[in-house]
Amino acid sequence: MAIAADAGSRTPADESAYLAAHRKLVEARWPADLPREPIYPFGEIPLTDYLRRWAEAAPDRVAVDFYGHAISYAALDAQADRFAAMLQQAGAAPGARVALFMGNCPQFIVGFLGILRAGCVHVPVNPMFREHELDYELNDAQAEFIVAQDLLVPLVETVRPKTSLKKVWSTGMADLIPAAPAWPVPASIVSDRAAAGGAEDLAEAMAKAPAKPAPVEVDLDALCKLNYTGGTTGMPKGCVHTQRDMIYTAATVQACGNRLQPGEVMVNFYPLFWMAGEDVGLIFPIFSGATCVLLGRWDPVSFMAAVQARKATAVKLLVDNAVELMDHPRVGEFDLTSIEKTQVSSFVKKLNGEFRARWKALTGSVMAEAAWGMTETQTCDTFTTGFQDDDYDLSLQPIFVGLPMPGTEFKICDFDTGVPVPFGEEGEICIRSPSILKEYWMKPEATAASIKGGFLHTGDIGVIDELGFLHFLGRRKEMLKVRGMSVFPAEIEAMLGRHPAILGSGVIGREDADKGQVPVAFVVLDAEKAQGLDGPAIERWCGQAMATYKRPEVRLVDSLPMTATGKVKKDELAKLL
Repeated sequence: MAIAADAGSRTPADESAYLAAHRKLVEARWPADLPREPIYPFGEIPLTDYLRRWAEAAPDRVAVDFYGHAISYAALDAQADRFAAMLQQAGAAPGARVALFMGNCPQFIVGFLGILRAGCVHVPVNPMFREHELDYELNDAQAEFIVAQDLLVPLVETVRPKTSLKKVWSTGMADLIPAAPAWPVPASIVSDRAAAGGAEDLAEAMAKAPAKPAPVEVDLDALCKLNYTGGTTGMPKGCVHTQRDMIYTAATVQACGNRLQPGEVMVNFYPLFWMAGEDVGLIFPIFSGATCVLLGRWDPVSFMAAVQARKATAVKLLVDNAVELMDHPRVGEFDLTSIEKTQVSSFVKKLNGEFRARWKALTGSVMAEAAWGMTETQTCDTFTTGFQDDDYDLSLQPIFVGLPMPGTEFKICDFDTGVPVPFGEEGEICIRSPSILKEYWMKPEATAASIKGGFLHTGDIGVIDELGFLHFLGRRKEMLKVRGMSVFPAEIEAMLGRHPAILGSGVIGREDADKGQVPVAFVVLDAEKAQGLDGPAIERWCGQAMATYKRPEVRLVDSLPMTATGKVKKDELAKLL
């Protein structure tokens, strides 16, 4: 279906017809048992009001369980109040930026909710940042207040003179871990309290604050948080998000995604500073009245023991995590059959039939791709629910991410002209939804370049196939041209992930005078399963399953450079060339 464009215009003349055609395809394939509208248990009200409603309806229900330290909904609501009052006592006015600089712990959740209740702006900061990165983000956000993990306070003090910080509070990752934890705690998050000169102890400051903050009227459409991008195209940019973004995303997931029931138990180890962790470990449980079993970090034994101890029914993993569990020598010691809902994200390893079958045998649940999404959109913009029968979704790989959430629209456009391309052809994924960022913080040029006609032009390569389903193929800068033909690293990585001896891979391109580019796969092998296996053998194996021009050169490495969010650092691989 060809889409014509007006002369001199980047907007297609019949874009509305393109969108209508896609809506018709989506309508025809919508699973019969899924709602077609978002589900708001208490209506469109702030997330902190959802917390209060659940605190009133089920005050003793556990909201957060941290290695056996359980915080009820009533207690979490009270702690959010006291945190908000502490901010006000320190002079934080509505709109003030408040940074949280720590790993996963209940204090992060309390801080997040308290910041929103005070009408301030949440600024999550990666706890792995070094001086330059911390300096940049605090200054870009113009943060005035920060709660930092005790071990990170010296770094905060180093950059503090160059920032707008007025107050620093300190807390310890292990402060709330019981003396006798309910399941094993990774050694890396258990440490003696570090001296935090220049910072006030968070618990003491909250104890001195009033029990209730001064009332603040919260505007659902006002800036409430700045989630920073990963900085893959220059320095990170702050994405301006609102409370309406959060509750819309939660309401659509309740309708079509990994729906949580009140009191249901889910496990989260995703970093809370990361958008996916914010959704899974914070927003979705509070919105739905569920219990979040919070882990300080990924650890396979901790995860399995927590699932068994709390009979968790819902989990979200990277495919890599699931494979690590299935291959773990102690997996037989734990009962994981309480798991009913498993959603995964394909980063290094990609979802395939073998992994799904093994996970079903282990847990009884069906492993399903979660969604396509990004920091700019609050994530979870598509769903794959209802397409797992007979592995239908897997027959449509690579990476099948399903249909758009209710109220969300997609188009695939030519990168250069901005004109939608016919269904079945690759181009730039463009999205319009209630949850896309309102702007990049203090970057009007970047905003104008990315948001056009209400659509966010993502820089991701994708396809809307002839059935209406969206497929994610990778970032534009990652796409390779081999003898003029498009090659997507994600597709090669998915194929490599099927090899039983390959633990992980990252594919990039190298320039070639004859072919233009050649795919190069950096591969990590399982030492026990890879006896006698070398690069040429893997290349021959690839050649049996994919077109010759896609066949990669294979280079074996001991490990892959990874980001904090589980993605391979392709720029670091490029240095190895």
